[in-house]
Amino acid sequence: MAQNQRCPSNIPPSIKGMEVGKILGGTQPGLGLEESTIGSKNSSWLRDEETRKDYDYMLDHPEEYYRHYYHYYSRRLAPKVDVTIVILVTVCAISVFQFFSWWSSYNEAINYLASVPKYRIQATEIARQQGLLNKAKEKGKNRRSKEEIREEEEEIIKDIIKNKIDIKGGYQKPKIYDILLFQILLAPFYWCKYVVWYCWWIYCFTIKGQEYGVEEKLYIIRRYMKMSQSQFDSLEDHQKETFLERQLWIRENYEVYKREQEEELKKKMAMDPRWKRYRRWMKNEGPGRLTFIDD
Repeated sequence: MAQNQRCPSNIPPSIKGMEVGKILGGTQPGLGLEESTIGSKNSSWLRDEETRKDYDYMLDHPEEYYRHYYHYYSRRLAPKVDVTIVILVTVCAISVFQFFSWWSSYNEAINYLASVPKYRIQATEIARQQGLLNKAKEKGKNRRSKEEIREEEEEIIKDIIKNKIDIKGGYQKPKIYDILLFQILLAPFYWCKYVVWYCWWIYCFTIKGQEYGVEEKLYIIRRYMKMSQSQFDSLEDHQKETFLERQLWIRENYEVYKREQEEELKKKMAMDPRWKRYRRWMKNEGPGRLTFIDD
């Protein structure tokens, strides 16, 4: 303690103030107002364990001026922000970006479907049957310009497509419960739900030996294919019926189906002109080959 109470003469002035604060801890007789104020402020500041270690090191190595200045001001000027607030703001920002990004993708899908003749003709026919297009072409006082009528008809067609066509996959209609913020908040609920479902699965199909239902068979097939729920839902119904007909929930049947799909993919790639050009380029040129040709 006697070593810590000495104040070397070659310590920077701000560091001396730190020492005064450690030793005195407040206003002491015989000290000026400025030194007493520095002592009282730094007394509370040096209660931190890491700061105390830096201070003790400074007393033992007073010649390292720049190191002491760096550690002192890095701690003094460090922003005092709660980590919880930073995480919360970051999660909220990501969630807002997710939601608007998904809405943008969904609107792009609707605009594309509205431009496809097949879906546009069907939507137009439904709008005429419901009398929606006739309202758009009102006459008299409510008469509007052709541009306004065209825009309203376009909105009517898009609304019908939204209601009649179930878009799945990455372009499906966004749900607020799918964003990151709600996924984190609902994570305990989802976890408990999964535990209950898993116990039910073990009890029904492992202990009691019940036969799988259609949903359970499709679940096993999806796990074999390593697809997410949204990816599997985007498949056509006839594909799922084919999976059930071939009993792909049985591991051996799925392995046979997988080999067949791989062989079929190889044949398609062998017949694809672009793949042929790529193989020819790899054979003749190859990636990264250096050639020296005289001009």
